[in-house]
Amino acid sequence: MQQLASGARIQGADLSEVDWAERELEDLSLQDCVLTDVTLSAVMLRGASFVGCKFVRCRFAHVDLREARFERCSFVDVQNHGGVHIGFSRLDEARFVDCDLAFADIDRSTLYDVSAERCSFRGARFHRADFSRAFGRKVVRTAATFRSCNLQLVDLSDARLADADLSGSILREADLIRADLEGANLRNCDLVLAHTAGAKLARADLRGAKIGGLDVKALTSVEDAKITLDQAQDIVRALGLDLYA
Repeated sequence: MQQLASGARIQGADLSEVDWAERELEDLSLQDCVLTDVTLSAVMLRGASFVGCKFVRCRFAHVDLREARFERCSFVDVQNHGGVHIGFSRLDEARFVDCDLAFADIDRSTLYDVSAERCSFRGARFHRADFSRAFGRKVVRTAATFRSCNLQLVDLSDARLADADLSGSILREADLIRADLEGANLRNCDLVLAHTAGAKLARADLRGAKIGGLDVKALTSVEDAKITLDQAQDIVRALGLDLYA
């Protein structure tokens, strides 16, 4: 097996016994590798690539994953239904495609311009995750993409996701309490039974989304949100009004 180093290319290896602490591994490429019960602490993995890898009961602490790429990777302990723990790490501009991050605990990490497509975050928890970046003293921008993802039961309470793209995602029973989703793309999302008290949906695009049971009165903002006529009927019913032709 090739030694772990920046720019190394490793395929089909079990890397569970490797000491990952404080390693500089920029642009590392792993394919079909396995890591079990591993703690990656203070590791530099900027620009790294992971394809078909399995992370079982792993922890990422103070890890630099900026611009990293994950494709067809699993972060789930299937037997115990446990997920990966990522804390105090940097995932800015990281990309996830067809990955399973169910039950993940993402804690106090930066995720500006993170992108996930066709991934599962079922039951995941985003605690004080920061999807924004300051571009000056008065300019703070937010960017994130969760397109066609399973976000059922996810905890995104208090998340700042203004202008984010969550189109086509499942958000059933998700905790969106006090979440900032102003200007977000929520087209064709499933928001049935989502908890949205105090959420901000001004300018959000909700066309084609399932919003049955959405409590508009509990939202902090909803001005200029885009909906269809059929959805308007659902909202009217949720307000307890009778709609006549």
